[in-house]
Amino acid sequence: MTQERQSSTERKRQIFRFVRDRLLAGEPPSIREVQQAFGFRAVQSARDYLEALVADGMLEKAQGKARGYRLPEGGEWPTRMVPLLGAVQAGQLSTAIEDPDGFVAVQSNNQRNDLFALKVRGESMRDAAILPDDVVIVQRQQSANHGEIVVAMVDDEATVKRLWRHDGRIELRPENPAFSPIVPDPEQLQILGKVIEVRRSL
Repeated sequence: MTQERQSSTERKRQIFRFVRDRLLAGEPPSIREVQQAFGFRAVQSARDYLEALVADGMLEKAQGKARGYRLPEGGEWPTRMVPLLGAVQAGQLSTAIEDPDGFVAVQSNNQRNDLFALKVRGESMRDAAILPDDVVIVQRQQSANHGEIVVAMVDDEATVKRLWRHDGRIELRPENPAFSPIVPDPEQLQILGKVIEVRRSL
């Protein structure tokens, strides 16, 4: 896949998430609002992406309505409202914050209680495309496989890192060479969940 094709595919995903979140909030966007949100010079560019999403079955369109895009009924992955619990550090360990701040719409086959969302602070996961102010969707689980990105608690401090197992030792590895791995005492380490999706606002 060429870089141009990858860029187009990623932009289509971003537009779908934007439209989906607006629809779930009861605020269906117009084509011009999509144009403005993504900085397109022409409204036709926004319309082309929306029509591509309709062709892919990700959106439906009601003819003759200015805000006529909607989510398909009975999709394979139901949409659930997942609690946004607060912030988690993607840097050095920091005191865990649980500060409920609304909900995030997520398409998943998991039960709602199995998922939560956190806003990212810090840049230690930059090279894994997890940036400050991104929102990570986390699947609750107490263990994870080698190489998976997790939200982990060490004592009472939380961080998002890549779980690394090596020679019987567990490390929480950053994805930024400016940061050092965290090597926790296994007795003090608690896996809160695995990161399954990253959201970014434009």
